[in-house]
Amino acid sequence: MDKADPVVLASATTRHPLAWVPSLYLAQGLPFYSVALVAGLMFKSMGVPNEQIARWTGVLGLAWVFKALWSPFLELFRSKKRIVVVLQVTGGIALGALAMALQLPAWFALAIALLAVVSLASSTHDIAADGLYIASLSARQQAAYAGWQGAFFNGAKFLSLGGLVILAGHLEQRIGPQAAWATVFGLLGALMAALGLYHAWALPGPQFASAPAQAAGQAASVRATVDVLVDVIRAFFAKPGIWLGILFILLFRTAEGQVQTIGPLFLRDARALGGMGLSTQEVGAIYGTAGTAAFLVGSILGGYFTSWIGLKRAMPWLILAMNVPNLVFYYLSMAQPESLGAVTASLAAEMFGYGFGFVGMILFIMQVIASGPYQTAHYALGSGFMQLGFVLSKVVSGDIQQALGYRHFFLWVVLSALPVLLLTRFVRLEPENP
Repeated sequence: MDKADPVVLASATTRHPLAWVPSLYLAQGLPFYSVALVAGLMFKSMGVPNEQIARWTGVLGLAWVFKALWSPFLELFRSKKRIVVVLQVTGGIALGALAMALQLPAWFALAIALLAVVSLASSTHDIAADGLYIASLSARQQAAYAGWQGAFFNGAKFLSLGGLVILAGHLEQRIGPQAAWATVFGLLGALMAALGLYHAWALPGPQFASAPAQAAGQAASVRATVDVLVDVIRAFFAKPGIWLGILFILLFRTAEGQVQTIGPLFLRDARALGGMGLSTQEVGAIYGTAGTAAFLVGSILGGYFTSWIGLKRAMPWLILAMNVPNLVFYYLSMAQPESLGAVTASLAAEMFGYGFGFVGMILFIMQVIASGPYQTAHYALGSGFMQLGFVLSKVVSGDIQQALGYRHFFLWVVLSALPVLLLTRFVRLEPENP
């Protein structure tokens, strides 16, 4: 049997994709944004400097970079559904523990340690969840529902930055920062645990496994799994044009990693320091209302737009859309408008562009990089490189911002987004064997 052929393990429970795709990617996004953004705003409220926030949250993001190294071990399990549920509940427990740790004297060290647990559980969850998505949907369905996938993965950002950050800002004034953020992370933990219980019912499963995964499962040994890992990596780097594809992935999120890290801190910083002087509640309210709506519309339209004209023709437009947030923050740093309505309209445009364009990288990795054998593991490798580009730019973003100031920093971000647009003329944007 050809190793690309799927092998049915058991009759799958079939539910409409909208019964589980949105909630699955909401559960994928919540712990990611808890680490990448919500923790940063918490540290900002508790007096941690910008460069330390960027550096530590960036280091925690390395779990998503290296997750592909243990992805073949997940191929040994017959049911990705079971892995997904267990890891969602584990993430919920770790977030709940973080809520309690914030009340202790050594809160910062404990917070970093527990966020590391969340990072490992969440990054491993991504592998199983993406594998379930790929195995359950056809290529056409993958494109059609990629908008929903991207919308709810990133919609987790706005649930966190919107309702929960608004709540944190309100509670900060009443019970102080530590108790306020303990409440927020307690709610995040409870939500993750609830999603895990829902997905025990809603997810399709057991699903399919590739023939190489089934062979490794029969061997069921560390040596066999290591052999699979070596074969996965060898097959990945043997793909035609893979190095150019990796460069494309790394560059795609270079600007995003910087602006998504520093942007919220810029909104919070005082106007005398070049920021916008917004409160925690105002930042949460903007992202939780107009920002959320604009992002969801952009994501869904981006998915259907790409499904309509194809990834190759859509990619330049998707990259241009990804540069809208960079232009928005450059404008805000230049004009520093005092009207909250003008700021809200600007951030709504930012979120629409980000939502519309983010679809491009999801589909590039899913349909081009991960095509062929070992789809799940190769998707994990591709998304690992995507996260590496994000993390590398994130880790240094605080130091660059400190050196340049907000205005010149956002101009630098605009310029750093241009190379990936030029690269679309050379990179392969179609599967090797359509």
